[in-house]
Amino acid sequence: MSIENHQKTENEWTPLQRDLLLEVRKNSSRAVMFHQAISDRLGLNATDHKCLDYLLSSGPVTAGRLAELTGLTTGAVTNVIDRLEKAGYIVRDKDPNDRRRVVVKPVPEKVSAISPLFQSILEKTIRIIDSYTEQEQTAILDFLRRCNDMTLEEMNRWK
Repeated sequence: MSIENHQKTENEWTPLQRDLLLEVRKNSSRAVMFHQAISDRLGLNATDHKCLDYLLSSGPVTAGRLAELTGLTTGAVTNVIDRLEKAGYIVRDKDPNDRRRVVVKPVPEKVSAISPLFQSILEKTIRIIDSYTEQEQTAILDFLRRCNDMTLEEMNRWK
């Protein structure tokens, strides 16, 4: 039964579902704390660091597009961009496709210090992924994509 069609109450959850929900919650909390630790090393707050991560993944984008990607309001994104620019991590530039628009893009020399902070966790994550079959990896990928989409939908409801 799909999640859209039926809302299970807590007493209807199976033990495995309880364990999964608990581990998802723990993973989320640990990810927040991990990224806060990285942010502290970079002299950023966690939101600014993660917005910078979106920029590194997507390439130059407008403030409006960054708001769409992150689920933050355009006002919040403007403040993030101001702080990242002041810290030297990004620059504002004219959009090469439309000179009336401004895009923000990472400063390569400044962001090059970020990847080494993730090297160990990346290597360990790859080893964990490798411990699953291709079919299991496909199921995990589907689960993560659906959770990510759902989280963004929930954030957009609050705007």
